[in-house]
Amino acid sequence: MPDPIRVAAVGDVHLADDLRGRYAPLLEGISGEADALLVAGDLTQHGTVEEAKAFADEFDAADVPVLVVLGNHDYHSGADRDIARLLTDRGVTVLEGTSTTIETDAGRLGVAGVKGFCLGFHGRCAADFGEPEMKAFTGHGIETAGVLRRALDDLAGEEPDVTVALSHFAPVDDTLIGEPKEIWPFLGNYRLGEAIDETGVDLAVHGHAHAGREKGLTPAGVPVRNVAQPVIQAAFRVYDVVPRRSA
Repeated sequence: MPDPIRVAAVGDVHLADDLRGRYAPLLEGISGEADALLVAGDLTQHGTVEEAKAFADEFDAADVPVLVVLGNHDYHSGADRDIARLLTDRGVTVLEGTSTTIETDAGRLGVAGVKGFCLGFHGRCAADFGEPEMKAFTGHGIETAGVLRRALDDLAGEEPDVTVALSHFAPVDDTLIGEPKEIWPFLGNYRLGEAIDETGVDLAVHGHAHAGREKGLTPAGVPVRNVAQPVIQAAFRVYDVVPRRSA
């Protein structure tokens, strides 16, 4: 069996000054376990630049590339662009409708990321009909899935050996089990899952659903992992993905 590419992931760390010192000691030497660290949004508690500095300080301890998407909490104070700029300046790769590739000993890891947005799932999702406000809500959910699809299409041109889709909102409802069903439409978006199934993804990683469960599958069988910290109850979880050229 060929060596896998090792993908570490966590989400919903909600860092602020009162949590300084919690993650850095756990991330030191992570290169012994993983080739990259993905963070699935909600890096901060209230979306302030000061909280983003706390995140950057803690995750600077990781000795592997750190790739993130922002989450809804990171947008709360309207400082999302400043947060993205600060993190980029600190060496963190911030993905939003964009992708990147990383060279590892086992092959090339490609990651495409988007925050995503609400919409729901087949049979119980918002409809693009009626009031302008409803159309805007639904339209944004549809738009974010299109953004992910384009990022994955662009990534395919780079021919990575392993492709990971990183989002904050869930692409399937499998990983929402444990959350009240009434709020599932606000936790995920089935169109994200369609984009994943149609673009050759090997692993999908998301957060947001604190009371959900870790493991799920898209309709086409792509593994989906909810890595919200309250779900995995760890600083990160590592997933081994065998490169397609060797599988």
